[in-house]
Formats: sequence, structure tokens, C-alpha cells
Amino acid sequence: MKDTAFTEFHKQLGAKMVPFAGYLMPIEYSGINNEHIHVRNHLGVFDVSHMGEIWVKGPDALEYLQYITSNDVSVLNEGKIQYSCFPNGKGGIVDDLLVYCMGMENYLLVVNAANLEKDWEWIVKQGESFGLKPGVELINTSEETAQLAVQGPKALEAMQKLTEESIVDMEFYTYKIIEFAGIKDVLFSTTGYTGAGGCEIYVKNEDGKKLWDAVFEAGSEFGILPIGLAARDTLRLEMGYCLYGNDINENTSPIEAGLGWITKFKEDKNFIDKDYLLKQKEEGVEKRLKAFVMTERGIPRQHYEVVNAEGERIGEVTSGTMSPMMKQGIGMAYLNKGFWKAGTEIFIKVRNKSLRAELVKLPIFKA
Repeated sequence: MKDTAFTEFHKQLGAKMVPFAGYLMPIEYSGINNEHIHVRNHLGVFDVSHMGEIWVKGPDALEYLQYITSNDVSVLNEGKIQYSCFPNGKGGIVDDLLVYCMGMENYLLVVNAANLEKDWEWIVKQGESFGLKPGVELINTSEETAQLAVQGPKALEAMQKLTEESIVDMEFYTYKIIEFAGIKDVLFSTTGYTGAGGCEIYVKNEDGKKLWDAVFEAGSEFGILPIGLAARDTLRLEMGYCLYGNDINENTSPIEAGLGWITKFKEDKNFIDKDYLLKQKEEGVEKRLKAFVMTERGIPRQHYEVVNAEGERIGEVTSGTMSPMMKQGIGMAYLNKGFWKAGTEIFIKVRNKSLRAELVKLPIFKA
């Protein structure tokens, strides 16, 4: 089991540690609800060093990324970031990811920790026909990189104390290379997967301790807290953000998952599964990922059956929890055609009881 640059801090703070994607990671510190609410109202720090970082370089980098990702990489310029996915050639998704444009011949891909090995093999395999070689144009720096996500409405204000560069006015899905906390060449970005605002800070492992100490000192006046991965999951679910392995996988298409907005059908962009996904867009699909709120008391969980008023199966829950902000059960489910409109009543089978729920538009939690 691998450690991150911050593992000892988590242990010292009494975090509940669990194996995750080959790493020992903090699942919670003071409790999921407390941590979740604190991020929504103030700010908190997540260790996300387990995420994968893969660089794609060279004159063929853009053409290659246009082929292996669903979104239109050509619209990016230096300083911009894009959410995307890797279609798998069978109508499903290898992984979802972030694409950082570091220059016209230099891109950083940030991928999910649990999929890193699979993603790397996919990236290398697809790179062969473009002449891209591992260790040359394709470089995996995941194990050398530490990353903290500082999330919450006070995050950027607190972090501004650690750099002379202006960061409080940074737009969503942008980045800067800055000196931060006395560390040179820090990658500082504003993507986030909590819906609470904030930033991600990438450094080399050897700078991890310096970064951790500085972040917590700068955030102390704002009540900064360390936050575990369990609250990260409940925060993303309140926003209706997909989690790979739950809401998207090798058997779900981006069109079915409601990710048509990151699937760009341009004449000059020929990407994996383009024809198949275009057909789905034009002809429609039989199931769609939809968000819901429980209107009866109950907590939905992954794989719970969804039925209609007559008790007939119409879908399956992919993610579910009790919303710490709403004090209601919330979730997402793939539902059959005819049960996609906001306001539609559905029933979740919880311990052999059919409990009422209602479809809602995203985000589920509206601040």
C-alpha cells in the first residue's frame, strides 16, 4: 500500500485510513456530515495525491488528444482546462479526465486514481499509431506528484496569502504556474469536484510538507479543516457530478450519462466511437442518468432497484446518500425512456419497501 506525501499528517490528525486505489487514504476525520458542511460554508483540504498525472507532448499531441478524447481540445489555449472522457471503442468510457493545455505541444491529463494503470495502458496503446512513445512524448509523473484540493467559498481568499500572483479572480477551469508558499513552479488550478469553489495545488512530493504546513497556517483564520474522501463523494453527489465506477463505466456511453456537452461532433474531429455516439445523439438512447431526491424518508444506495407506480422495474441507482445540506436522501440512477422529466415520480426499493422520490434538475443541492 503506497503512501502520499501527506500520509503522516493524516495519521497524526487521527484520520480513519482505508486502502483506496493502491494508496492508504483518509476517509474521514471528524465525521462526514461535519466535514461536508464545513466545506460548503468555509473551506477544507483534501489530499488527492492519488490522482494520476500523465503528460502528452510533441507536435502530434493535439491531433492525438482529439482522437482519444470526446471533447474538442482544439478550443483550449494555454491556461485553460477541459473536462472530457476517453471513449473505449465499444460505446463505453475508459475514464473521465481533465485536460490541461500547457502549450500547443504540451498537455497534462489528470485521471482517476483507480483507473491509472488501465488509462496508462490505453494511452500508450492508442499513441502507437501517432508515433508517441512512453517516456518520450507520453510521460507518467503520477508517483512524483503531490496534490491538495482546497475547497470552499473561503478557499481562494485564504490561499491568496501564499502567493503574490492574483488568484482570487481566477476563472473556473483555468490554471497558473506560480510561486506558492515559497515553492517555485507550482501548478495552481480552479476546477474542483465539490461545487463549493476552490483550487488544486500540484507540487513535487518533496515539497509536500512545506505545502501542507503553509496551507493550514494560511487557512487557520478561516477555520480550515482536513477533509476525507467520504465527504468528497457526498459533495460531488449533491452537484450531480459523475463518479467513475458508479455513474459511468466501460458499459455506459457519455450520451446515456448526460455528458453530451463534452462530446463534440465536429467535422474535423475524428474521435473513437464518434459514429456510434452520433447515432445515439440523433436517434436517442433507451436509458439516461437522472438525478432524484427522496420525498419519503430513506437513503438510496448503489444498485437499489427503481420502479414505477405499478412496481415495474425502470432502472437502477448508481449513487445515493443522505444529503448533509438537504437532510434528504438523494441520488442518481439510469432510468428507462419515459422517466426522464424533472418532477416525475419514481420509487426506490429500500429494504423491500417502495419509497417515493422525484426527479430533479442538476445540481441536486441548490445553494
